[in-house]
Amino acid sequence: QVQLVESGGGLVQAGGSLRLSCAASGRASSEFAMGWYRQAPGKEREFVAAFAMSGGYTYYKDSVKGRFTISGDNAKNSVTLQMYSLKPEDTAIYYCGYGTNWLMLSNWGQGIQVTVSS
Repeated sequence: QVQLVESGGGLVQAGGSLRLSCAASGRASSEFAMGWYRQAPGKEREFVAAFAMSGGYTYYKDSVKGRFTISGDNAKNSVTLQMYSLKPEDTAIYYCGYGTNWLMLSNWGQGIQVTVSS
């Protein structure tokens, strides 16, 4: 059973930056993807970014392209989401996910709060 441990997050002013990290343990698949979804209060959970661990491919929600960067470390089975130029609308709980591919993230961490003040 894959378990995910998230770290990072916090409170930052608009225009600032934050970094989220997620490490997976108990991985059984040789090919997998990890990524992040987020959910703001009263809103639907939405995809943010994902990383295909085998090939290093990245995928992003349109609204974060150019501001967020996702990277992976195969040796540590981890991903990092570097967030720049944060906006108040980025405020949400961010959840790390794991799956067989970036479209099928099915195992989740507990979530980390990201708050961006204006």
